[in-house]
Amino acid sequence: MIELRSTLTCPHCGHRETETMPTDACQFFYDCKNCGAVLRPKPGDCCVFCTYGDIPCPPIQQARASGNPCCSG
Repeated sequence: MIELRSTLTCPHCGHRETETMPTDACQFFYDCKNCGAVLRPKPGDCCVFCTYGDIPCPPIQQARASGNPCCSG
């Protein structure tokens, strides 16, 4: 079962926010609601949820569940 909510943790201020992930695309930018920092994925990650979230994005979850190589964005 695909999880649609992930808690992002800002690496700048430590603020945690639970967000609903898009199911049809990767999210490349996220504005921290506490300090305003613009979060971007680290190299090799397809989106901010894969870098800063406690649950990876739906496309990655689907790829892992099916045993296929993970998407690159």
